[in-house]
Amino acid sequence: QVQLVESGGGLVQAGGSLRLSCATSGRAFSSYAMGWFRQAPGKDREFVARISWSGVVTNYADSVKGRFTISRDNAKNMVYLQMNNLEPEDTAVYYCAAHDGESWMYWGQGTQVTVSS
Repeated sequence: QVQLVESGGGLVQAGGSLRLSCATSGRAFSSYAMGWFRQAPGKDREFVARISWSGVVTNYADSVKGRFTISRDNAKNMVYLQMNNLEPEDTAVYYCAAHDGESWMYWGQGTQVTVSS
């Protein structure tokens, strides 16, 4: 079992930056790939970024590539999402998730990010 708690969301103007954090607890965190997803009002949840268990491999949605950076610190059981040059379209609830090798098995409760124009 893995518990995930996101933090760092808030209100920011377009062009600004935020850093989301995901604190994890439970067994074998370092063996899981981790990801960030988001859900805007009236829309489906969508993939944002993913990082391998080692931190070597990262993947991003086209919409955030070049602006967002995912990272992890296995010693601290933490995952981060650095978001730069934010746009109003980035407004959503952001979720941290852990992949157990078969599926995105564990999810946090989400943190709200609002970008004003």
